[in-house]
Amino acid sequence: MGGVIYIGDRAAGKTHLALELVNPNHQFVMVDSVAYQKIAKGDKSIATRDEKSIHDRYFEVKVHLPNGEKTIMTNWLDTPGEIWRPSWQSQNPSEWQNFIDHLQDAEGILLILAPYREILDPHLPEYHEFVTRKQWINRFDRWVKFFKQYCSRIEHLLLCLNKADLFCGNLKEESQKLAYNPHYQRMTWEQKDRYVYHRYFNPIHSYINELNRNIDDLSIRCFITTIDNRELLELPWIYLGSYLAK
Repeated sequence: MGGVIYIGDRAAGKTHLALELVNPNHQFVMVDSVAYQKIAKGDKSIATRDEKSIHDRYFEVKVHLPNGEKTIMTNWLDTPGEIWRPSWQSQNPSEWQNFIDHLQDAEGILLILAPYREILDPHLPEYHEFVTRKQWINRFDRWVKFFKQYCSRIEHLLLCLNKADLFCGNLKEESQKLAYNPHYQRMTWEQKDRYVYHRYFNPIHSYINELNRNIDDLSIRCFITTIDNRELLELPWIYLGSYLAK
C-alpha cells in the first residue's frame, strides 16, 4: 500500500484547491513548480477533455514538520459523474477496475465535499447551484457504500468540506483556532477533528460512524478547506504528513 488518493464530488472545487496548494506562497506545505504547470495545464484543458473518462494526475506534496520534511505521493483521480451508474461500469470495465485498484492500494483518501444549501447564506448569487442537504447526505451515503465495498484496507480517510469561505461566519477566527503551529497547538488533532465533526458534519454523523464500525483500523478525520485561507488549506496535508508520510 502507498500514497494518497485525492478525489471528491464534481463541482466540489478540487481543481482550484490543487492549484492553490501549489501556490509558491506556502507555509508548511508545498508542491514543486513542475507539478503546478501540469495541474494548471490540466485545468485549462478541462473544456476539451473527454468528460466520460477517468483522468489521473500524480504529484508529490512536501510537508515541513519539526522532525523534517515528509513527502506524500498523491494521485488525483478526476471521475465522471456517470462512474456510479452500473451501465457506465459495465461499458468501461477496465477503467472501473483500474479506479478500484488505485483506491485499494492507497494508504489514505482525501475526499473533497462541496457544501449544501442549508449551510449557506441564501442570498449568495450561486446559492441554487448547490445541492440540498438531503441530496448532500445521499451523495455521501453513496461514498460510504463504495468505501465499505471496495476500500476495506484504507487506513486514513480525510473528509474535507470545501468552500468554507461560503459557510464559515468568521473564517479568520476559525482558521486561527484550527491552524497548525509547530511550537504551540491550541488543540490536538483529535480535538480539532471533534470540533469540526460536531460543528460542520452533523447531518452525516451516523454515516461516518457506520464507516468506522465497518472498516477495521480506519481513522476518519474531518476538515474544512478553502482557497481563501492557507492555514485551512494546508491542514489536511499536515495531518497526513504527521501520520503516514515517510
